[in-house]
Amino acid sequence: MEAIEVQADATPPRRRRTGRTVGLIAVAAVLGLVGGTAVGYGIQADREPTPLPALNQPGLAYPKPLPAGQKPAALPASEDRKVKTDGDLRKLLVPKPAGSKKTEFADDDGWVTVPQYADEFTGPGSALGSELERGIRRIASTSWQTGKYRVTLIRLVQYRSNDELGAQEHAEGQMDYMPDEDYARSDGEAIKGSANGRYYVFPVDREAGYLDMYEARAYFYRGDVVAEIFIHDTKKISAADIRSLAEKQLGRL
Repeated sequence: MEAIEVQADATPPRRRRTGRTVGLIAVAAVLGLVGGTAVGYGIQADREPTPLPALNQPGLAYPKPLPAGQKPAALPASEDRKVKTDGDLRKLLVPKPAGSKKTEFADDDGWVTVPQYADEFTGPGSALGSELERGIRRIASTSWQTGKYRVTLIRLVQYRSNDELGAQEHAEGQMDYMPDEDYARSDGEAIKGSANGRYYVFPVDREAGYLDMYEARAYFYRGDVVAEIFIHDTKKISAADIRSLAEKQLGRL
């Protein structure tokens, strides 16, 4: 580790005021408060009493209620996103393709606990703290295997509905490091129909004595829900594969 050179500042640091100075300021403040109160009381005592307004003032109602025939109709459940995401979140996951097999990532009930989720990050402790601060609520998950080695994993991470910023922060935080050397090494491509989502195809990971490993990911958020999609295989993953899956999952949200 290189030594850090610290340069002395020619100007000494400013000290906090203590002792007699603080005492004088406090006394002056109290005297000013007492003097002002006395003057104000004298002015009010010389004025005629003013009657207070009535407590009940129906004329201040705002906005004016619309007539019964002009009230907008409530959104149908099919168009109200909150109705969808406040229900069983697992039902919004893309269904497993026919003929697929169960993987070791599969959860029998389709839910992942917050500690389990945080344990998959490089720093589980700090990840758990960050997610709790963001207001993480629950995680729905599905996964499957197709072919000999291809594994697909999708997770919907939901945050408290009164703080949708948590979903945005999480998704953008994951996408921020995708261009790094250890990840996709690119800014990815935009997901059609999403204003914030992107998909990524990683370079092949080669190591002597092991099969080549390929990976693709996608991230996007809708309201208080973040979608995370992962595909792993020993054969090349096309951009069309991850893009199509991301678009399907986006459509379900």
